[in-house]
Amino acid sequence: MSQILHSASVKKLITKGLKAECKTLKENNIFPQLKVVLVGSDPASLIYTSSKKKFCEKIGALCEIVALDENISETEFKKTIEQINQDESVHGCIIQLPLPKHLSHLDVGHLVVKEKDVDGFHPENIYALIANKSDNKHFISCTPKGILTLMQESQIQVSGKKVVIIGRSMIVGKPLAMLLTNQNATVTLCHSHTENLKELTKNCDILISAIGKAHFIDESYISPNKNQVIIDVGMNTDTQGQLCGDVHFEKVAQLVSAITPVPGGVGPMTIVSLAQNLLQASKNRLSL
Repeated sequence: MSQILHSASVKKLITKGLKAECKTLKENNIFPQLKVVLVGSDPASLIYTSSKKKFCEKIGALCEIVALDENISETEFKKTIEQINQDESVHGCIIQLPLPKHLSHLDVGHLVVKEKDVDGFHPENIYALIANKSDNKHFISCTPKGILTLMQESQIQVSGKKVVIIGRSMIVGKPLAMLLTNQNATVTLCHSHTENLKELTKNCDILISAIGKAHFIDESYISPNKNQVIIDVGMNTDTQGQLCGDVHFEKVAQLVSAITPVPGGVGPMTIVSLAQNLLQASKNRLSL
């Protein structure tokens, strides 16, 4: 029987601790505040930003969605971010992606100052990850951090394991590869030009898919030994319009030792990680 890696129990446990941390910060006159910059009205982005706001408020933090017109000029957009950077009452800022076409060329990692970059995209935060700096002054990208937390809390061993990651984005694939390498895993990062992909996926201990293709991973990618852990990062819709992952759950679930569902797997852990980073950014103010 496969272990279904639901995140609900892990989220509940961490949430309790975050509420306590937030309470302590407030007692020290630090009121954690996140600003989420949303340009336009992309339906998925509206859902994601609303979820982030709801969870932040659940733990006692402040969260404002800064809604900007989809036709905002590049100058005005940058001005908005700079105002947030300079606002001492704000501890964290994220820019909801994707941005409209006329802003998509911007490197958001350079826009938010590193002290408020709770998304972990700033070059200094990325370098800290590469250098395996474990101090609390830098932030790890939320989805990779959430994936590692979920595996650790589920007693899944990472050190010494062969890990295959499909997808090389700066949001998930690349930082996750480095994060797991820092945890002493042997990581293979695959992408659209990878040859013999199925050979690689069948011979790994942990398979992580983050490519955004509904039901891409089926039984043909899985080892016959039924000993693999499958982490599905995908958030897609199937032909019936239902939310699904990159992994064909029904075809794969009984062929592996553990698997994350979609929804209810990696997604909630991303938001938990964002809240953890926000409170860390807030705590860093106490040492200034």
